Amino acid sequence: MSLLKTTESKILACIQNDLWARFVTLPNQDRIWTLTLTNKTPLVMVHGFGGGVGLWIRNLDALCRSRPVYAFDLLGFGRSSRPPFPSDSAKAEEQFVNSIEEWRQSVGLENMILLGHSLGGYLATSYAIQHPSRVSHLILVDPWGFPEPSPPRWVKVIATVVSFFNPLAVIRAAGPWGPGLVNRFRPDFKRKFEDLFDDDTMTQYIYHCNAQTPSGEVGFRAMSESLGWAKRPMLQRVHLLPPSMPLTMLYGKWSWVDNSSGYKVVQIRDQAHTRVLLINEASHHVYADQPEEFNKVVENICNSVN
Repeated sequence: MSLLKTTESKILACIQNDLWARFVTLPNQDRIWTLTLTNKTPLVMVHGFGGGVGLWIRNLDALCRSRPVYAFDLLGFGRSSRPPFPSDSAKAEEQFVNSIEEWRQSVGLENMILLGHSLGGYLATSYAIQHPSRVSHLILVDPWGFPEPSPPRWVKVIATVVSFFNPLAVIRAAGPWGPGLVNRFRPDFKRKFEDLFDDDTMTQYIYHCNAQTPSGEVGFRAMSESLGWAKRPMLQRVHLLPPSMPLTMLYGKWSWVDNSSGYKVVQIRDQAHTRVLLINEASHHVYADQPEEFNKVVENICNSVN
């Protein structure tokens, strides 16, 4: 078998496109040796806090026309496993990042264009710092956790009390009234997708993503200061990204996320392969507020890779 492997490797070395060679394990544990060829670097999309793959519904079809696209539910969110998370912020972050790397290895991707939204942007940056050879271009969409916390003193006092609770505990405590609660406090989710669904599909999706046993949100809480500031702000570490790694930061012009952090990143990296783009008439969920513009921008970034 080793001679077959050696001979086959010599033959396959003639292939110029990206080659994915792996055993696919069948339910009965038989293994089928499989080749997959792609001629472009895949795009990997990482959602934000409390979300899941369903929120990319306006983007997946458009972005997969020219290259493979992967989206997954972060560990502890959506339909992914919900393991316990440590209370230490660095260890919680490491668990998220390790799960992304283990996912990459299992899927068999050599490198990728890595896109992260909100919490996903923070984790994508941490991943890129630790595994730079795997990231061809880093795209951060309204990323969470970059600036230093600076709330007034009285806000800190109130926030200290609030911090004893998991962020989404209210949804679970509401029981059967939970979906209505999501509809009441986040009616924007229904509006963003109303041309696709004329019912409560998207708010139901958000509810069911977060009505389960808390896991990823426990990890997020461990990584967060009061009022959602990051305990380990990414502005303190972004200089660890290789200067040669292209980085694009996309912000919604109406978003609550302060885009000044993006311009600070440009200064920290001394403008090395770093761009900040604002998308008009878009809030935090840029990809859903202005999907056509978002898809166009992301596709252009991807085409700049190959």
